[in-house]
Amino acid sequence: MPEAPIAKPAGGFAPGAHREALEFIEHVTANAGRVQRRVLAEILSQNAPAEYLRRYGIAPAAAAASLDDAVDAFRRLVPLVTYEGLQHDILRIANGDASPILSGKPISEFLTSSGTSGGERKLMPTIADELDRRSLLYSLLMPVMSQSVPGLDKGKAMYLLFVKAESRTPGGLPARPVLTSYYRSRQFLDRPHDPYTAYTSPNEAILCVDSYQSMYAQLLCGLVHRADVLRVGAVFASGFLRAIRFLEKHWPRLVRDIRSGDLDAEITDRAVRDAVVGRVLRAGGDPALADEIEAECKRASWEGIIRRLWPRTKYIDVIVTGAMSQYIPTLEFYGGGLPLTCTMYASSECYFGLNLNPMCKPGDVAYTLIPTMCYFEFLPIRCSEGNAEPSHRDLVDLVDVKLGHEYELVVTTYSGLYRYRVGDVLRVTGFKNEAPMFRFIRRQNVALSVDSDKTDETELHAAVSGATQHLAPFGASLVEYTSYADATTIPGHYVLFWELRAAGKTTPVPASVFEDCCLSVEEALNSVYRQCRACDRSVGPLEIRVVAEGTFDKLMDYAISRGASINQYKAPRCVRPGPVVDLLDARVQGKYFSPKCPKWSPGNKQWIAGTGDA
Repeated sequence: MPEAPIAKPAGGFAPGAHREALEFIEHVTANAGRVQRRVLAEILSQNAPAEYLRRYGIAPAAAAASLDDAVDAFRRLVPLVTYEGLQHDILRIANGDASPILSGKPISEFLTSSGTSGGERKLMPTIADELDRRSLLYSLLMPVMSQSVPGLDKGKAMYLLFVKAESRTPGGLPARPVLTSYYRSRQFLDRPHDPYTAYTSPNEAILCVDSYQSMYAQLLCGLVHRADVLRVGAVFASGFLRAIRFLEKHWPRLVRDIRSGDLDAEITDRAVRDAVVGRVLRAGGDPALADEIEAECKRASWEGIIRRLWPRTKYIDVIVTGAMSQYIPTLEFYGGGLPLTCTMYASSECYFGLNLNPMCKPGDVAYTLIPTMCYFEFLPIRCSEGNAEPSHRDLVDLVDVKLGHEYELVVTTYSGLYRYRVGDVLRVTGFKNEAPMFRFIRRQNVALSVDSDKTDETELHAAVSGATQHLAPFGASLVEYTSYADATTIPGHYVLFWELRAAGKTTPVPASVFEDCCLSVEEALNSVYRQCRACDRSVGPLEIRVVAEGTFDKLMDYAISRGASINQYKAPRCVRPGPVVDLLDARVQGKYFSPKCPKWSPGNKQWIAGTGDA
């Protein structure tokens, strides 16, 4: 018979829960190889009825010997797969086929990935049990953090948490972002009282779908409880900085509400009003608190504003790895020296692991993958990015990766993803017992990202090519272009540098035409980008900066002076802030912004079979 499942740590604030959680981490990392084989056996046993597994001859029975055979057969026979390879099966489920296609258990909902396929969000199938696995990983965070920062049970956390738009597939299953799924789950809403995870935001404010009302109410509650706040944060650095910009704009209203004890009339959501007026704002107001907050917000500089408004805060908890690292200088300005912590590594496909050294510097963040979350394999980056098509025979087990080497993450999940290429490139930086620690390096094929958006070079090039048609009536054409994600604005935004050529005698291109070009690019980008712009407002208007003729020749000269080969040089389609952007900016002749938001709606057209590219 298979071994009994590994005991899970006690949840909530049960006596000894932190000790049990740390012992759990110690045990599963010390036995990572054995645990991983057991996890794969459990996945194959649970999903034995799945049509997908049977296509490859994997049909395990309950007997231990049969499970061992199934594990070995899986490792030999099941191929690597990308989303495109699963899309047909996923669309069958989305359109109402309830047979066991990918999973032996019913698919309870789809999680909408921030990655895209055919310009639309990917739909990741999940099962109800997966919420318990996510809750397990969350339950490990505070035991780990409390080892480095004592006393976190003596106050509150001002975490700004939000839900996003969701809909249903034609088959009736919910389709929503993974965090929206979690915040609406019983595991989150009915969580037991735990002084280590006391939030300033009431659930009603977190679940409010109106982003303005949600942000206003959560910041108001955070300010009212300023004396109790020990840590602040959001999921992404970009989201936390949007909150600070919101506070800069609206603090007079917030102060007025605290002074009067009445909630602003623009907050019309009845559940939010009841939660804030009845449980947070003091009847008759709190003029002294209002005066304290006003004095800090009225100062000429907002440097260190987080420390000043929440003086007991010990750290800022946000993701600042990968594309979010561009926000570190701005966070340090507002934080006034507060440590930046990255605690967890997760995605729509699966939750993966933890940072066991959460108070390290952002550049040193490494995540330890928890072996019970899924079955992990790794594709060496030389295979992932080589000319030949990678094979499952190239895969490396969790315990066999090598220090300093880079790999693409591949997962097999309880929800029915098998040898799925996540697209994250990771570098091994050390080990916790048998389990490796990974630094997130980048997403495969992502050129631009500000928030949850991801735009690759191919998509950007197609969007730019379409937009330049607006220039033709004026005898102008695009010579060369590049782009970067400008994080100095809040929210950040895409910048395109365009060098143009005029064909003979031409009419000057009006500013309105360049604005049309900006909007045309945005309309051609994927639905995740358009949602960030039109609904979440987490990405600012796209900008085109027209540079002087010869600018890209100067850029080539610079690259060659730094060692590039003149024979192999080609203009980069994406650049990072630094000398190259400085060179381009020095030759800008005009700046133009998208005049309005691109079209976006949360409809389900893209989930109907045959319209995956809608």
